[in-house]
Amino acid sequence: MTTVGFIGSGLIGGTVARLAVNAGYDVVLSNSRGPETLADLVRNLGDKARAATPADAAQADLVVVSVPFHAHATLPVEQLAGKVVLDTDNYYAARDGHFAELDEGLLTSAELEQRHLGSAKVVKVFNNIFHLHLGSLTRPHGAADRTALTIAGDDGEAKKVATEFLDAIGYDTVDVGPLAESWRVEPGQPAYGPPYGTVEDPAGTPASADKVRAAVAEAKR
Repeated sequence: MTTVGFIGSGLIGGTVARLAVNAGYDVVLSNSRGPETLADLVRNLGDKARAATPADAAQADLVVVSVPFHAHATLPVEQLAGKVVLDTDNYYAARDGHFAELDEGLLTSAELEQRHLGSAKVVKVFNNIFHLHLGSLTRPHGAADRTALTIAGDDGEAKKVATEFLDAIGYDTVDVGPLAESWRVEPGQPAYGPPYGTVEDPAGTPASADKVRAAVAEAKR
């Protein structure tokens, strides 16, 4: 069984870790504050979880990066070389500072992250759904009310890995294209949040692949 590493174990990272453990994966959690600060989360997740440093978490078979976008430059490039990296990050200028290429629409945040990581294979995913909805909308494969999440990436095999992981944790997949198209699911776009319900409703609303595709198609830049 694949081991999943987490660089960043907050609301989204911690939720994905729980879904992964529920699906039978071993998980390695990390954050910027040290393994000891993750003791409660590890305890809650059980014996399939352990805490480590980001460099250690990057040694896993599959790695989820869930950090504030401005922290992407601190990701361990050497340890992530050649890895499939599931990128949940979003760019918020008020929090992250201004990146001219992003403000001008020349690149996406995922493309900048890919540039930093070099040979790693970045797949954008989990960035456009509220963490409570992510935790509650999982359904078995083939369920009539199964929800779809979006992915974007430049490597076909990496997207296949991401799709298989999503299926294992309870989600279908809508492929929006290469990383250059990931702006379609970034903050402020129709597919960022609304297909899955409102934040006032923690249970969320199941969103079929067709519903998510329709929201993606409405994106304007």
